[in-house]
Amino acid sequence: MAVKIRLKRMGKIRAPYYRVVIMDSRAKRDGRAIEEIGKYHPTEEPSVIDIKSDRAQYWLSVGAQPTEQVMALLKVTGDWQKFKGLPGAEGTLRTKNSDADAQAAATAAAVKAAEDDAEKRKARAAEAAAQAPAAEAPAAEAAADEDNAG
Repeated sequence: MAVKIRLKRMGKIRAPYYRVVIMDSRAKRDGRAIEEIGKYHPTEEPSVIDIKSDRAQYWLSVGAQPTEQVMALLKVTGDWQKFKGLPGAEGTLRTKNSDADAQAAATAAAVKAAEDDAEKRKARAAEAAAQAPAAEAPAAEAAADEDNAG
């Protein structure tokens, strides 16, 4: 029997969520599974990927073939790298905290950029103010010379 690790669709129209399941390759997409090893909620922000690592490792070791979508999820969680013995077994899983940290860093960068722009504008205004009296002084002296001559 050919065994696959694949997604079983659940949820409502336009609100899908999936279970990561072990199934006979000939079974229907939403048919009876041999075992459920995780879940995937793509519509949440960030996406929820919850896979039982020990069960995924077991099924991969006995020859179960993941679909492309499940392989991508296994790479994100680090289970595929662990199975293949590749570096980076920790995966690239993003959590809500890492998203919050990234958003805070982006906000801080935007504030810093705005402050730098404000400082540059002040410096340019100061330079313009320093140059303006110097330009007005010769004109004032010329006007004073004309008054004295006349």
